[in-house]
Amino acid sequence: MPRSPSARPTASRLPWLLSAALLAGCASYHARPLPDQAGARRAADLAAPAPPSWLPAHRFDPSDGLDVTEVATLAVANNPDLRTQRDALGVARAQAFDAGLLPDPQLGAGMDFPRHSGPGLTSAFNLGLSADVTSLLLRSSRVAAARQQARQVNLDLLWAEWQTVAQSRLLFDQVQALRARQRELDAEQRALTPLDAHVQAALRAGNLTHDQASSGLNALADVRQQRADNALALHQAEADLHQLLGLSPEAPLSLVGTGYDAMPTTAQVDAALTTLPQRRPDLLALQAGYAAQEASLREAIRAQFPAITLGVNTARDTSAIYTNGFSVGISLPLFNRNRGNIAIARATREQLRDDYRSRLLAAHGDIRHLQADLATLDARLATLAVHAQALDAARRAAEAAWARGDLDWPTYLSLRSNALAADLALIDLRQQRGTDAIALEALLGNTDLASSPADRKAATP
Repeated sequence: MPRSPSARPTASRLPWLLSAALLAGCASYHARPLPDQAGARRAADLAAPAPPSWLPAHRFDPSDGLDVTEVATLAVANNPDLRTQRDALGVARAQAFDAGLLPDPQLGAGMDFPRHSGPGLTSAFNLGLSADVTSLLLRSSRVAAARQQARQVNLDLLWAEWQTVAQSRLLFDQVQALRARQRELDAEQRALTPLDAHVQAALRAGNLTHDQASSGLNALADVRQQRADNALALHQAEADLHQLLGLSPEAPLSLVGTGYDAMPTTAQVDAALTTLPQRRPDLLALQAGYAAQEASLREAIRAQFPAITLGVNTARDTSAIYTNGFSVGISLPLFNRNRGNIAIARATREQLRDDYRSRLLAAHGDIRHLQADLATLDARLATLAVHAQALDAARRAAEAAWARGDLDWPTYLSLRSNALAADLALIDLRQQRGTDAIALEALLGNTDLASSPADRKAATP
């Protein structure tokens, strides 16, 4: 029966409709140009979301300077390296999504044309549709491995955020300590300038020999050298902090308050160690990596069985005889049987197990080591603080006596030198103590041992 004229256009449009349906779900390309600015010009220009849940709640207000919590918040939100790791998390999630997609079926088609025309001869064709059944059987293991790998990347990102917070606190303490040293050395340079002029005048008048005046001549030069060395270290620390926060080198960096100085008790450390494998992101990431490898091993073991491909087909030969059928493809596990991949998966799992055990042992050892160091540093700080206060009082008395002319300059210089050395040693020891406290807090996790952020911001060194 001949087709109606209206049916022909509809049939002719079917390929176009099929193509449009297939292209409707396709992704499209959009250009994304590179940025042309290295970093923000001011801290206020940076994105400052609420601190992560494991940081103390704190109002962000850079107008009155940045305290240690605000610096940590900025570091987590704007650090360039963390942005790159967040992009890696997006890649891992995309890979997990890809692992869950079903394999596309394979469509095969072909046509044959007779070389000679004759009665009863026509063109032949074949059309077949097949699917990889083995890929479907391995899907659950593949998806489980990909999800655990994405979880591992997410936990690695969280651990990197913890380390970035610790690094921001270390740099905050370092900058504040170097600025405090710079103020001490600036004051000492101003105080020694009149003494240096006095010694120079006595030397020119012949009242002193060069041997007698050597300590006086070198005192100001030594302070100037210390001041220059400290300034170089301060420039480097400020540059590192600018880089960590995503600030341009020209951005002003106003820091206020003191750094992190909490000291957990022995009971708190013991309790934190008990739950360490359930809290520390790096240990949780290793656990996720081990779970992903377990799934990969199960996938490798399942893949040792024959790979199966099923298909259906229809065909017409040159005699216009139609046939329908099916096809089955099975690999013969005679030589390979996926034994190599199974051995690799098992060896990798054992390596991850030993790596986790080593990391856990190192964590316990580092925590106990820092705990002992902090106890020693606290005792040393108490002694040095009393000693520095006594020398500061002696220096003030010497300044008054020198102004009255009741004290010779070598004694005055010796008292000033001893007081300066004690003050600088106290600053360095406090920074070292802060460094160990920050490291211990990072290794233990969020133990809520920090003092109030408002108290730290109000206390300026």
